[in-house]
Amino acid sequence: MNDAERKENKLPRIYDIPLSEIDDFPDHPFKVKLDEDMDQLVQSIKERGIITPVTLRPKEDGRYEIVSGHRRKKACELAGFDTVKAEVREMTRDEAIILMVESNLQRSVILPSEKAFSYKMRLEAMKRQAGRPSKENASPVATNFLQGRSDVELGEQVGESKDQVRRYIRLTELIPELLDLVDEGRIAFRPAVELSYLQKEEQSALLEQIAYADATPSLAQAIKLKRFSQDGKLNNEVIESIMSEEKPNQREKINIKYAEARRFIPASIPYEKTGEYILKALEYYHRYQERQKSRNDAR
Repeated sequence: MNDAERKENKLPRIYDIPLSEIDDFPDHPFKVKLDEDMDQLVQSIKERGIITPVTLRPKEDGRYEIVSGHRRKKACELAGFDTVKAEVREMTRDEAIILMVESNLQRSVILPSEKAFSYKMRLEAMKRQAGRPSKENASPVATNFLQGRSDVELGEQVGESKDQVRRYIRLTELIPELLDLVDEGRIAFRPAVELSYLQKEEQSALLEQIAYADATPSLAQAIKLKRFSQDGKLNNEVIESIMSEEKPNQREKINIKYAEARRFIPASIPYEKTGEYILKALEYYHRYQERQKSRNDAR
């Protein structure tokens, strides 16, 4: 669609903006990975160019801030382009945050850490917006009501309960190394939420014990660690004692790093369905082996 057609349809004009004039979104919670999906995107852009323009926000210093399209911008850089097709929109900081989170949540695979920080940023932006009532409705009571509803509204927008939104936001209290283990699937979501209540130094001590024992806490162990922490009694000896407790399914547990398994899993499979997909793949492979064995026996 050219500029004349966009004007006729009352759509924003698209500009070719130099990549050198575009800055990343501050504290952008979504990771831009140089993986197989990125390779495919780069090849697509080389062949067909940018199909969906990125969205930029003009900055006071004359530069631009990218709101939506970080992966497309990176792909253009890797493809050797100097410019990227972009829609330039005037937005407040909070409007930009909400749009940035909304556009990235459309991705098929979203890591727990990405949900955690994006939900937190978006909820804070929504609360600030709710805290600015119009001149016609400047009642503090109305403002407080709106702020109290922000987590409910966010939950409805992202398809989660308000309690689940709060649980994800709790993950932002984890030290980066523990949060990486959550992204890799080594620490389950609910135990991770409980561990987020530990003090930072306690989390660091737990991380050392995880590395030493090559085991991560179950939900029951995480709850126990949290309880000792709240009572001010969590130290290295207590952590080691709790982590040495044998879990019912400990001997059957197999750890697979999510980042390593990801390249064998279609992009359409969401993060929470990864384990189910792997089990189905193993079941399919087992049936295939059985068929091959039957054929060999029949010869």
